[in-house]
Amino acid sequence: MSHRPAINVLWFKRDLRLRDHAPLQAAIATGKPLLLLYCFEPSVMADPNYDMRHWRFVAECLADLNRQLPKLMQTTVAPQVRTHEWLPFVFDDEPVEATSEAVTGQPRVWVFQRDVLEVLGTLHQLFTIDTLFSHEETGLKVTYDRDKAIARHCREQAISWQEFQCNGVIRRLKNRDTWADDWQKTMRAPQQHPDLARWRPANVPDDWFEAERGPDLPASWHVPDSLFQPGGEQNAFRYLDSFLTERIAHYAKSISKPLESRRGCSRVSPYIAWGCLSIRQVFQAQLLTAKNPPQPGLGRQFSAFASRLRWHCHFIQKFESEDRIEFENVNRAFDALTKNQNPAHYAAWHDGKTGYPMIDACMRCLTATGYINFRMRAMLTSFLSHHLLQHWKEGALHLARIYTDFEPGIHYAQIQMQAGMTGTNTVRIYNPVKQSQEHDPTGVFIKQWIPELANCPVAYIHEPWTMPPLEQNMAHFHVGLDYPAPIIDITQTGREARIKLHEPRKTEAAKTEKERILKRHTIPGTHPAAKS
Repeated sequence: MSHRPAINVLWFKRDLRLRDHAPLQAAIATGKPLLLLYCFEPSVMADPNYDMRHWRFVAECLADLNRQLPKLMQTTVAPQVRTHEWLPFVFDDEPVEATSEAVTGQPRVWVFQRDVLEVLGTLHQLFTIDTLFSHEETGLKVTYDRDKAIARHCREQAISWQEFQCNGVIRRLKNRDTWADDWQKTMRAPQQHPDLARWRPANVPDDWFEAERGPDLPASWHVPDSLFQPGGEQNAFRYLDSFLTERIAHYAKSISKPLESRRGCSRVSPYIAWGCLSIRQVFQAQLLTAKNPPQPGLGRQFSAFASRLRWHCHFIQKFESEDRIEFENVNRAFDALTKNQNPAHYAAWHDGKTGYPMIDACMRCLTATGYINFRMRAMLTSFLSHHLLQHWKEGALHLARIYTDFEPGIHYAQIQMQAGMTGTNTVRIYNPVKQSQEHDPTGVFIKQWIPELANCPVAYIHEPWTMPPLEQNMAHFHVGLDYPAPIIDITQTGREARIKLHEPRKTEAAKTEKERILKRHTIPGTHPAAKS
């Protein structure tokens, strides 16, 4: 019989919060000593979908949890009333500093830079693990394969692994007949707030941890970057609070604009992607705030925002049900579509040097800050897949790396839809000049991110190549020298893309695939051409 003390383990993944956390609630309720665990996994960090910006954000989130834990052990985690009944914090005047500096001592989340399987193995040196608690994760192949290895390990070591549903996404779902109703029930159900006052932290020797935790996190992760949103549960609620009580008034008129959306949109996407907020928390917060809005006439804004929360989960459910789309066309009939292999075109798109100002400004902004609004994301994908006729896969990897809010399920479902690979949706080929004229008419956003165009008159800012040579000389600005000439003619490429993308849709294989896709993924009562 083992003399090692028995503990349970709570494994944090993409659920970096202490509120509405069913696995944490259940783990604490057992009354057994509990170790809170997060692993920066080298095998996952090496995946080409990820970038250092993701892991720095996660490190900031973990530091925030560790700052909160000692205080929360003195009381319940249930929400404290401020001015809104959904808000669980009494905020200080200043935002929580985005730092990933480690918090030493107990209680805390124990952070390793090792693969989870290794950490569970090394924990056996000290403990008998009774139960592993975690959320289900709709992730990439690398995390799916890891989870299968963890399941085998748990069976071999007689560890009970209790996984909990995440954000209304259902594992092994057979059809979508009742999905929308089930999702609504989940969103309206009571939140699962752990009572950390009852938490019994497992006793982990500091010297053992120092020997087993793996390498230090990079020093750069401890330095806040003001261009990126700060990580952490407390900052997540700050963004949500300011949106629902103030910024939502500008939501409809700013959602499509690359500059105005930076304030007018919710900006909670990275906090949802990394689990600082659950979808249920956001859904219930907007529901309660809509009953007493900050000003009259915002009903449509709240409804539009709530609708996007449902579609968020809808797309993740698609990926949960058909995760091969990380690598393959969702509609196999498009496998026959010939793609362009021009490396120079891809590099120009990747680097923001295509000669189309709105494309280049969006890509540079996204690279520098980790965020751009949805319409501009769709435009970037369309330009790569349609105007440059490049395969979506390499571009999907690049965009995944630079989106701070990279969420695998949404990312790959949306990339395929925007690239026109579903055969069920209307193909939208974005004209970057038209988008520029409509959503940045005076070129303020463009000039912010393309300093080469600082001297370009507003009359030519959307199409600088049309500026006469004499005026270029007068402005000390020359297309082809100071800023690239367009790498393609979008009128011609747009026409060619429409022809090429519609050819596979006419085949019997495409029609068969379309029926399969609609049957598997469509929510009853929605229009398949627009919503599937």
